Amino acid sequence: MPGTFSQVYIQVVFAAKGRENLISKTWKDELHKYIAGIIKSKSQKPIIVNGMPDHIHAFIGLQPSMAISDLVRDIKNNSSNFINEKKWVREKFSWQEGYGALSYSQSHIQKVYNYILNQEEHHKKQTFRDEYMGLLKKFEIGFDEKYLFEWID
Repeated sequence: MPGTFSQVYIQVVFAAKGRENLISKTWKDELHKYIAGIIKSKSQKPIIVNGMPDHIHAFIGLQPSMAISDLVRDIKNNSSNFINEKKWVREKFSWQEGYGALSYSQSHIQKVYNYILNQEEHHKKQTFRDEYMGLLKKFEIGFDEKYLFEWID
């Protein structure tokens, strides 16, 4: 859009259905690159994609012409199809419904990038549940626990 200037940075977090540890170390990098490719193909800027065996973090420079919900829908649909076509899991792979979307300023880019880059180290100290609920509380996002991800205890 001519004359439209924006700078929007969003971290999106979503989990595998049932919060199962289905994302294998042997193919996670290929999945992360594929997700980054989906983001780029939608004319958005993938800053970093990383995660754990049960969830993904994607940090995105978002253009105002793209709704976050549309982008996340496309990421989840296309990446689950990609995983299933590759037959990387025995059962049909799918992502859980819903996601978290958190906004950041320019001054936070490096900090968020490093946080996502170091997911494995971070999760040695904190569970995904604690991480996710902590983010919701930090960003003062109201929520009802019954609508959060299916948690595995």
